[in-house]
Amino acid sequence: MTDTADDMDLRLSRLAEGGADVVILGAGVNGAGLFRDLCLQGVNCLIVDKADFGSGTSAAPSRLIHGGLKYLETGEFGLVAQSTLERNLLLENAPHCVEPLPTFIPVFSWTRGIWAALRTLFGSTTAPRSRGAVLVKIGLALYDFYGSRNQVMPRHRLLLRGRALREMPTVTPAIVAGGIYYDAKISRPERLVYELVADGLAANPNAAALNFTTLLSSEGGSLTFERPGGHRFSVKPQLVVNAAGPWIDRVNATLGVPSRLIGGTKGSHILLDHPELVKSLNGHMIYFEADDGRICLVYDYLGLALVGSTDIPSDDPDNARCEEPETAYFLESLASLLPALSFRPEQVVYSYSGIRPLPASDASTPGLISRDHSAPVREPENGRPFPIISLVGGKWTTFRGFAEEVADTVLKRLQRARTTSTRKLAIGGGKSFPSTPAARTEWVRKVSLQTGQPAERVEELLARYGTTALAVLSHPSSHSDRERLPDATGYSLAEIDWIARNERVVHLGDIVFRRTTLAILGALTSADLMAIAGIAAAALGWSPERRTAELADVLQALERFHGLKLELNPAA
Repeated sequence: MTDTADDMDLRLSRLAEGGADVVILGAGVNGAGLFRDLCLQGVNCLIVDKADFGSGTSAAPSRLIHGGLKYLETGEFGLVAQSTLERNLLLENAPHCVEPLPTFIPVFSWTRGIWAALRTLFGSTTAPRSRGAVLVKIGLALYDFYGSRNQVMPRHRLLLRGRALREMPTVTPAIVAGGIYYDAKISRPERLVYELVADGLAANPNAAALNFTTLLSSEGGSLTFERPGGHRFSVKPQLVVNAAGPWIDRVNATLGVPSRLIGGTKGSHILLDHPELVKSLNGHMIYFEADDGRICLVYDYLGLALVGSTDIPSDDPDNARCEEPETAYFLESLASLLPALSFRPEQVVYSYSGIRPLPASDASTPGLISRDHSAPVREPENGRPFPIISLVGGKWTTFRGFAEEVADTVLKRLQRARTTSTRKLAIGGGKSFPSTPAARTEWVRKVSLQTGQPAERVEELLARYGTTALAVLSHPSSHSDRERLPDATGYSLAEIDWIARNERVVHLGDIVFRRTTLAILGALTSADLMAIAGIAAAALGWSPERRTAELADVLQALERFHGLKLELNPAA
């Protein structure tokens, strides 16, 4: 058992003996953000997830930190104001994984969509099928206005056809203009969820975080859970927060309070190995309407082209995957937008899908379902002494603000005062992140001297882990940083060893899907997987049988949910 496992057992025993102020069910970005906020206020919290931290909906976004340009159309101005502010704050608080993303909108007419947009703004259930230059200009001006708080990026530009095509030459010449505005992207969202949890644990020694732990029952004011290996324990909370995302209604049923709060939609994405496409994007995301009026996007994600997303009603989060018709839809939409390029199914190296935990709605068009969040409360009743707050909706960009709102509600109920704001608080590897090129060069130089690693390697890990790179490079592993994975040579064996021993890893999939980007980049080979499994087995004390089972689980997940089939060498 690792030191971190011993530490978690001690934390859990304290909570089991003394009771928990708050139990949070679900460790996606909303639950993890709330956990961090409450821990910073000295609240003794337990956060639990039935799978890994950040492994559900939070692992299946478009990987954007955006202000919600399209929410202007449905009149959700408050959500746009909050989203643009939170986007700007994340650019400062998580600079190791969030960066600006210039975005291009192709425009195909001058006036189309104005009356339809006005109808939608005043409650119509049909969105405009096309948005002309006038409408785009108004929208981008409003977007700049709402994004002016804590502004860190340039304002929008509207380019006439000739200039727009010079900037984006592979876009169809059928456009009449193009808009350019700025949003942001996140390179490693799954790691950021883990960092939120780790920050919470660092802030409060009487808090605990458990992954792969199942809620069994709620009786007599106690919640009973089962951990890996069959170990059961019970905790008596003063308050419970249901942050289970698309699983909220199922968790409420286990808590004895049946609900119908969620009406999710499936969002699928594909990643293309298409260097010509990536080069043609010129660092931009293209945010465009497909032929059927749905909004799609494509941008450079760590050297691949990320394309998304669909918006299909679905209530089956355990089996969400990108289906062949969705992939065909993406490729056809790209071919229509970028006729000078060719697109083929074999260019798809990875796909993923998740269920957005949107509020239950009777809207006929999924795109018109609100992306705002709420936190309804079920007060104590029928022998249940604790209230239950359910976190409904929300999105990646607004997790901090949503967490702050709910934390303030929790603190009021616990009769405590807020002691720390998270508004300007860096997350994980964003702490003390060098903010200028000169500061970055100096940080790399100092760490290179301290660790004896080449500056190029320090820079590579700084980009990957933020300032946590120092801990990775200082890890006393039996492996050398010069020993690399067989094919993904950017990752060292010592680096994988550090992750396995220090980042609450339970399964092999935690490493390949969430603590690293090995899987999503479509670069994971059977040789790499075998090497990672060997390191994890040594670090976590797995038997040969457990190692074989872990490999089988990853292979199944890759094929079933991500369209990637690997064959292992049976003799290895």
